[in-house]
Amino acid sequence: MSQEKAVSPPSFDDDEFKGHGGSSEFPLSETKTRFSNLNDTIEDGSVIFNQTSDGRRNIGILSAVFLVFNRMVGTGIFSTPSTIFSLSGSVGLSLFLWVAGMLIAASGMMVYVEFGTAIPRNGGEKNYLEYVYTRPKFLVTGMYAAYALLLGWAGSNSVVFGEYILNAAQVEVNRFNQRGVGLACITVAFLIHGLALKWGLRLQNFLGVIKLAIILVIIVCGWVALAGHARVPNPHNFTNAFEGTTGTAYGIVTALYNVIWSYIGYSNANYALSETKNPARTLKIAAPSALILVAILYLLVNIAYFAAISKEDIADSGRILAATFFYNMFGEKAERAMSVFVALSAFGNVLSVIFSQGRIVQELGREGILPFSKLFASNWPLNAPFMGLFEHWLVSVIIMLAPPPGDAYNFLLNVISYPLSVVNTFVSFGLIYIYLNRSKFPDFNPKLRATFPVVIFFFLSSIYLIAAPFVPPSDPSQNVYDSLPYYLHAVVGIAIFGAGAAYWLLWAKILPYVGKYKLVRATVVGDDGWSRNLFRKVHVNKDEDRSAIEE
Repeated sequence: MSQEKAVSPPSFDDDEFKGHGGSSEFPLSETKTRFSNLNDTIEDGSVIFNQTSDGRRNIGILSAVFLVFNRMVGTGIFSTPSTIFSLSGSVGLSLFLWVAGMLIAASGMMVYVEFGTAIPRNGGEKNYLEYVYTRPKFLVTGMYAAYALLLGWAGSNSVVFGEYILNAAQVEVNRFNQRGVGLACITVAFLIHGLALKWGLRLQNFLGVIKLAIILVIIVCGWVALAGHARVPNPHNFTNAFEGTTGTAYGIVTALYNVIWSYIGYSNANYALSETKNPARTLKIAAPSALILVAILYLLVNIAYFAAISKEDIADSGRILAATFFYNMFGEKAERAMSVFVALSAFGNVLSVIFSQGRIVQELGREGILPFSKLFASNWPLNAPFMGLFEHWLVSVIIMLAPPPGDAYNFLLNVISYPLSVVNTFVSFGLIYIYLNRSKFPDFNPKLRATFPVVIFFFLSSIYLIAAPFVPPSDPSQNVYDSLPYYLHAVVGIAIFGAGAAYWLLWAKILPYVGKYKLVRATVVGDDGWSRNLFRKVHVNKDEDRSAIEE
């Protein structure tokens, strides 16, 4: 076998490494490796290195915008305003919470753009956490692996897809048919991205155009309703807009979780930067453009709902609020048509979610962190992360089937949003630490800076979202669940990170101690011309002062 050594990671911009794919400076065979002191440099997080082949860069600005847009605009704006209104108690506070959620999302987007333009590689926040939190060694890697593997991000919108399709077909929704249709939705998304990558991206872009058209129709219809031309009487929801405000800590934070759920996705392009053309420039344009567009559309859609639907009907409509809106405007046939369009929007979101999550799983496999890592790392059979996509499909299906029928969607939404708030807290604090300790991170050179006040705001917002769910609701009717404890999603979220810490203890401490080796991470370039961090077992030979690397 040929020898491979760790690549000495230079610091360079996107365009500077395009010609290095086959040079002798970057050996491409993946066999046994002897590591130098470079390992300590990488493990300390002081070197940023990224290389990928030009052939893998398929994502341009438009596709990146739709990656973000499709991830954000799933079913949240069509289904969560009812819950947000019920928890806030008034139209005025409900709209204010949408503005607050937008500000939190915008600050988070700036934090992720700064990290993404400084570390333009697949994996998103995993790279940023590893770059800053280097002690205890590899702990953040183990905890993030559990976060990435055990959350079924695509499950919630698959459930809503089933509900809207059944509503369009005028079939009574129950636990089995709703989740059966949802299972079909997520399975199709998995197979498209696993077996036909380019067609999956094209379909995502097409569905992005569809959902943009739906939102624009709702907005225009809202203006018509404000002019007094709806089928139902004017509900006058903007008169005494803050009447009925409840304002409990639990209600506000739970409502904010619903708003933030609707904005989740502002960092979606960060997960595929190794596959993005000119990633720093593309990210700087795509992420802010998509977020600004979505923020404007969300506020206008909420105004449209309140212009055409009474407070009582909004509170009672649940997740089919958009269908209720079209019923009030045009009648039953329009309600059914709208249900189909919202289902297509949900499907576009599922496509976007499973696309990014599959790549996170693949990145964990490529680094050798997971059991059966080579399986998850592969691009078999058709140059896409099929097994990474499969893992996320499997977890999403399990989580879809577990909760009681009435609580399924809300539990899925909150059990995903809570751990994300934990991750965002550590990501934002990591950026604060870099700001205060610039000399420790000489190669951190982002193309766009979030600024210190913005990062502090995002950090404090994330801490609030972590702490508030443990404050019991003063009014039992504000418990977002019908039959589950109000705090369950927070406990499950913390347990996921606990599982990651337990895996780290086994993977990085107990097994190396028993096997008399240590884990070493270095950056290597593989046969595909794609750089990656790689964990290997290093056994110290008692008779020789050297380290040998085992496959």
